[in-house]
Amino acid sequence: MRDPRAGAVDDHAEPPGSGEQASWPAGRFTNPVRLAVVDSTNRYLRDAALAGAPEGVSVLADVQLAGRGRRGRSWVSPPGASVLVSILFRPPPGATWVHLVPTAVALAARDAARDVAGVEVGLKWPNDLLVGDAKLGGVLAEVAGEPPAIVVGLGMNLAWPVGWPPAGELAVLVEGATTLERAAGGRVERDRFEARLLERVGRRYDDLATGRGRRATLEGYRAACTTIGRDVRVVLGTCELEGRATDVADDGRLVVALAGGTTRALDAADVVHLRRARRPGCRQAGD
Repeated sequence: MRDPRAGAVDDHAEPPGSGEQASWPAGRFTNPVRLAVVDSTNRYLRDAALAGAPEGVSVLADVQLAGRGRRGRSWVSPPGASVLVSILFRPPPGATWVHLVPTAVALAARDAARDVAGVEVGLKWPNDLLVGDAKLGGVLAEVAGEPPAIVVGLGMNLAWPVGWPPAGELAVLVEGATTLERAAGGRVERDRFEARLLERVGRRYDDLATGRGRRATLEGYRAACTTIGRDVRVVLGTCELEGRATDVADDGRLVVALAGGTTRALDAADVVHLRRARRPGCRQAGD
């Protein structure tokens, strides 16, 4: 829900080894560029945005060599085992609802999981995808150019082969995660899921053009947000807050009730769901 214009990252990645486009396919949100291997779908599409690619271009990859999540964390998965997609949006200049664009993508992923796999997905603030308390995927939004284009990437675990992840560093990176097939209890066709996802993205994004649609987006996010009503630990740099998440404001900030009746509205933070708040207030991270 955070405004992607705040703190956008430029990782200066080198061009990918395959799939560069001389022209872009027709079809808004419905005719993706497909890559076998790429460093990062978000990096690829940011470069495309700067080169003038139109709204609605999407990029799907089988393998990412340098996939990233929020705060630069690595995204790892075996080849062909995840949904790896980035989508380009060009909101009208001056639009006050750009912070809702990644929210629309997160809700579209939730729609597609229900439609294709029969799986109910929760959203952890700001835009992680959960099944129960296990992480299924996440959304990362970045900015390209001026006026700003918004590139939104989604990484979702679809299926892991037998024996994956291997013991060691990879196992640590995916600890606490799950896959859509594991949650569904059966096979999920990646092509079908991706097609439904892009269809739902188009609908959810179109909703943002009207006040009624934006209100429905916010209401849908709040209903799906598993952070609301939970005791949480919030990491803000070297400071940690503990309290209860009570709401997500219209501007996307997480509202947390602290000890003594005070509240904080947070626009960027790492959030951990707790069984109960232990030490309301602010303390040094690691204490």
